[in-house]
Amino acid sequence: MTARDAQDLLWENGVPVSARFDDPYYSRDDGLAETRHVFLDGCRVGERLRDGLSVAELGFGTGLNFCATLALWQARMPPGATFAYTAFELYPLAAADLDRALAVWPELDAQRAALVAAWDAGGGDMRIGPARLTLVTGDARETVPRWDGRADAWYLDGFAPSRNPQMWEPALLAAVARASAPDAVAATYSVAGAVRRGLEAAGFAPERLPGYGRKREMLRAVRTPPDRA
Repeated sequence: MTARDAQDLLWENGVPVSARFDDPYYSRDDGLAETRHVFLDGCRVGERLRDGLSVAELGFGTGLNFCATLALWQARMPPGATFAYTAFELYPLAAADLDRALAVWPELDAQRAALVAAWDAGGGDMRIGPARLTLVTGDARETVPRWDGRADAWYLDGFAPSRNPQMWEPALLAAVARASAPDAVAATYSVAGAVRRGLEAAGFAPERLPGYGRKREMLRAVRTPPDRA
């Protein structure tokens, strides 16, 4: 797997847009604010920080969610504490594109530089400060079911269901549930009925929350252990 072809990435007023899916990688209003609201707050990451935390993401994109998580960890956790971050991505971006996309947030300069220096678009494990970032390349419908990890938090951040329905299929959401720790929390910007029903069928209890920016609502979904379902 190699980095996404340059011609498939467009830049509109500094925001990276996928030509393949005709969708921006993050909010045109403020991607970092959206990440903090939807994924960090949505998954209650700040409340659940602990040594050995496991975060997983569908759709690594520009690495914004990773960098925001790393910044939160470094601000609150003591030296020596580590966390795992596993990202499933079919079309990894090149390091130069990550660098350009993240450079608009000076508060993430340290995290951006560390990510870009360690980045391998071919996938595998990358040690970035206290984080062990594992990039799993390929179709998530095939790679998530094969993953033997258990995530405490899931960032469901594929392109919009209307543009990339494969990332929201019921079978994939069921695989996400199987790869979740007890009481894991998943979050997504999408409140599409198919997404909500898929999460419910997989064993999550979704709830609507206020969304970010132009999105009125988002979803938080808590994994319900089988014995409590």
